[in-house]
Amino acid sequence: MAPRYMNTSNESKNTILLSTLSEIFGENMNVARIKFFGLFIMALCKVQTVCFEKLACSFENEVKVDSSLRRIQHFMSEYLLDTNLIARLIFALLPHKPPYRLAMDRTNWKFGSANINVLVVAIVYQGVVFPILFTMMPKFGNSSTNERIELINRYIVLFGKDSIDCLLADREFIGDHWLGYLNANRIRYHIRIRDNFWVVIPSNGHRVKAS
Repeated sequence: MAPRYMNTSNESKNTILLSTLSEIFGENMNVARIKFFGLFIMALCKVQTVCFEKLACSFENEVKVDSSLRRIQHFMSEYLLDTNLIARLIFALLPHKPPYRLAMDRTNWKFGSANINVLVVAIVYQGVVFPILFTMMPKFGNSSTNERIELINRYIVLFGKDSIDCLLADREFIGDHWLGYLNANRIRYHIRIRDNFWVVIPSNGHRVKAS
């Protein structure tokens, strides 16, 4: 795994990034595409926008802007990225070491008449979350227990259970089978509960509303 970097020059960051990309994508991407991908990532960090024209203007190479723009368009329209490899790249570039606090969340919005519904697992660091794995759900509404378990299992296969400090989630992510899975795998969790839930006070056994 390539070393993490914090306070290094742009040239050094480029070198580390290309080394990390080569290590992770070397068996799936040729050298030219790896170099392009590195330029693309550095341009994203610089301009902080997904506008292709602005990204093309920020490529640190001698190629004309129009050529860089066409390369971006071709890459985005024709190349299918392996999301597990992208997860490994993010993991390799994180500014701290495991175990990590994971956060699970769901986001949905409409694109035209289509409902986009995404279940995400992210790594939490100093108030910032780095999305690392996701699954597109072909429906509208909450995720199922199986969808949550499949996403966590993907994370464990890629990075190991020992890399998990705990899981954070909102009150949407409840259910006996789901919590049973977390308990069986000894994954600590902090999940909000609804204020109308009844809970038992361990010291005296009294049942009270969570509110």
